[in-house]
This record gives sequence, C-alpha cells and structure tokens, in this order.
Amino acid sequence: MPYLLISTQIRLEVGPTMVGDEHSDPHLMSILGATKRSTLGNNFCEYYVNDAPRVVLDKLESLGYRVLSMTGVGQTLVWCLHKE
Repeated sequence: MPYLLISTQIRLEVGPTMVGDEHSDPHLMSILGATKRSTLGNNFCEYYVNDAPRVVLDKLESLGYRVLSMTGVGQTLVWCLHKE
C-alpha cells in the first residue's frame, strides 16, 4: 500500500493521530502501535495512535514514506504520504 493518509483534530495536535482505515495494512499499523476503534455512529473503523502527528511522521519517514501534501480541512489537519 504505497499511499497513506494521517490526520488529527487541530485541538489535538499532540495526539491522538488517526493513521489508517479498516482496510490499512495490519503489519504497518502494528509497527506504528495503532489500535483499531469505531466511533459511535460510524459504520467503519479507524486506526489511532496516541502519538503526536510529528512523532508518527518521523516513524513513517524511517519506514520510507514521504509527505506529498498537507492541508487543513475544517478543524482537521491531514497529511498524504507515499512510499516508493
């Protein structure tokens, strides 16, 4: 899976960080220490880590991922990463 989106709420820039959806690579989620959870009212799961986005980005860089873009969507910060 070469592309990855991570995000966090602006008021939570110290964590937790959403690092994947229910179809994400379980091995990568394990390396990141992510746990799968479902929010009340959603019919899907997401993977979260308690780390700040900066820490997650550092871990992903060491695994070969590079940030392609970053944006703010409402009160959410989103990073798009790609692995060569």
